[in-house]
Amino acid sequence: MIKRKIVLVLLPLMLLSAFGFSYFKTIEDDKDRYKLIKEALYRSLSQIHFNELKVDDSLSVKAFDLYIKNIDPNKRFLLQKDLDALLKYKYSIDDDFRGEEVAFFSEAFGIINQRIDQTEKYYQEILSKPFDFTIHETIELDGEKRTFCANEKELKEEWRKYLKYLALVRFNEKLKEREESEKKAISEKEKYTQKTDEELEKKVREELKKSLDNRFDLIKKLDEEDRVAEYLNSILGVYGPHTEYYPPQEKENFDIRMSGRLEGIGAQLVQSYGEIKVTKVVPGSASWKQKELKEGDIILKVGQESEDPVSVTDMPLKDAVSLIRGKKGTEVRLTVKKPDGRIKTISIIRDEVVLQESYAKSAVIELKDLKKNYGIIDLPSFYADFNKKDGRSSAEDVEKEIIKLKSKNIDGLILDLRNNGGGSLEDAIKMSGLFFEEGPVVQVRGTLANPMVLKDRDENVVYDGPLVVMVNRFSASASEILAAALQDYGRAVIIGSDATFGKGTVQRFIDLDRTVSPFSKHKPLGSVKLTIQKFYRVNGGATQKKGVVPDVFLPDAYSYLDIGEANMDYVMPWDEIAPVKRNLWDNNVSSIKDKLSESSKKRVSENKTFQLIAENAIRLKNEKDNTNQTLHLDEFLREQKRLEKEADKFDDLSQEHDDIEITVLKDDVEMGNVELDSVQMVSAEEWSKKVAKDAYVYEAVRILNDLEELLPIKKTAKR
Repeated sequence: MIKRKIVLVLLPLMLLSAFGFSYFKTIEDDKDRYKLIKEALYRSLSQIHFNELKVDDSLSVKAFDLYIKNIDPNKRFLLQKDLDALLKYKYSIDDDFRGEEVAFFSEAFGIINQRIDQTEKYYQEILSKPFDFTIHETIELDGEKRTFCANEKELKEEWRKYLKYLALVRFNEKLKEREESEKKAISEKEKYTQKTDEELEKKVREELKKSLDNRFDLIKKLDEEDRVAEYLNSILGVYGPHTEYYPPQEKENFDIRMSGRLEGIGAQLVQSYGEIKVTKVVPGSASWKQKELKEGDIILKVGQESEDPVSVTDMPLKDAVSLIRGKKGTEVRLTVKKPDGRIKTISIIRDEVVLQESYAKSAVIELKDLKKNYGIIDLPSFYADFNKKDGRSSAEDVEKEIIKLKSKNIDGLILDLRNNGGGSLEDAIKMSGLFFEEGPVVQVRGTLANPMVLKDRDENVVYDGPLVVMVNRFSASASEILAAALQDYGRAVIIGSDATFGKGTVQRFIDLDRTVSPFSKHKPLGSVKLTIQKFYRVNGGATQKKGVVPDVFLPDAYSYLDIGEANMDYVMPWDEIAPVKRNLWDNNVSSIKDKLSESSKKRVSENKTFQLIAENAIRLKNEKDNTNQTLHLDEFLREQKRLEKEADKFDDLSQEHDDIEITVLKDDVEMGNVELDSVQMVSAEEWSKKVAKDAYVYEAVRILNDLEELLPIKKTAKR
């Protein structure tokens, strides 16, 4: 197994040097540790952060609201009177951050601890008695739609409904297990003693109590450092969703996750108001190979092999991650809620990432009716290995794939950046230069200097033929930089969902220990992740928030879901700066993009697969908005069956295309390694089948053909 580090954001050294530690005067070590951390953070934000916010009452109000959401996202702990008691501090958090003595944190800390003790007694009492699933009642699952309970009686009732809902989900799973066990016993002619509904319900309550015991044990183990970090991150969150304080242990965990040294399921997670959501499935990982866990899934419970699952709703992300990751070969069972409302248990065998799956790969698409060959390059990420002198680079690999495809005399090329979350900025710049002569690719602006223009300085053009770039809502960061540059040069037709992710900022970690006296007794203080720069296209517009809007829109199942930078709290706004001069591509596709869009729209409207995709997008939106859940067993079962039946209709949104044939090109880099070669053969076969049935790829090929007809290529670019 080749090991490498996937770099999330790579900045040229000259950019980083502008933000050296000469900024900081060391803070005198005459304060307690908590005050020292606050002052270090305050200095870091005011001197380095791109978002120059005033630390005033406006910031205080936002931080107050974020803190309340963070400590009680689903309104299941605090009462309205608790909130009223804390409101007197709503305009004082800015004063606290600047170093004044404010009792907000200590008072809030005391109140939440009191309510945790109270609700612990609630669930123990409630779970001691059977639930009646024949009563017609409902629960609102969206914390944003609920109000805080007025008194203890209402709070206890809220917990009764919540626990009943959790029990109902588990009871449904038990019924399925019982049905499967009965079928298996009949088929194998074995004796089978069926458990009654009453026995299953009792078992569910026992498991649920054990799960909550574990969860409350974790909550109570949160020390003051964890609580302080929670409070400080509510202040930092006003600066943007990518600004965070990491206590020493958390920074170490972050480094481990980012370096890929731990084995696990290979999914990136984010926590938003108590819910743990999957934001990316890493190519080549256990989740990627298992194929059931998807972006947008919300993880409700985590189970270890045969052990009872533990609820992770409202659990700190670091604790949930510790339950999910583990040794290679072990099983983890995730109970997830799909975007359409289905509850599903997914079994994943933890494994290492198969890096070959994350590398660029290519294939030739033969369009039989037109007797043309088109190339496609799939790029899962902008990877770069800086631990080796001759480590693999995504830009170099894409160049090699282009050369292989050109040897097959392709008539056009598709670059697939769907679900590519970004990576090495340097590779994005080099890769852009494969398609046009030297010139600016992206502008990077900090707080202290004029925008810096990052250029491709290689005059060589590796590929000058028709080019289509595929993107979707999960194409982010470096993907957006590449797509935007090719669009601004008129070099490629960008096709895909309504917009890309919209991540247009650069972050850097600051070690807070370097901002205080070297002899401080309070070290280590932890680290802070700050946004230090912003990306701008060569046309002057930011990629932040708006992302890249494709030239040709294609229906997407996630079109109406809250995916992307714009759906996060306090994101930096879109803005623009002066454009930079560039030499537009000789065969500028911008002049014909409207015609390309019209032709594509007509084909898409007649395509049954795209019709289903559009229909599914509306279905997902409707189900997402439907957050009022029944607590009646029969109604719940009917609802789950309805969702499963509807999901079956949209389960395989692919279509056989008899007029195309796919030939995957072999990776010469790994030839001779029998083990890797066998992995690649299986992977190539699977990818070939996937590409052949991919409606988006099929439409991309047709757009390439339109492009050739509407804009005959003038081969004047240098090779």
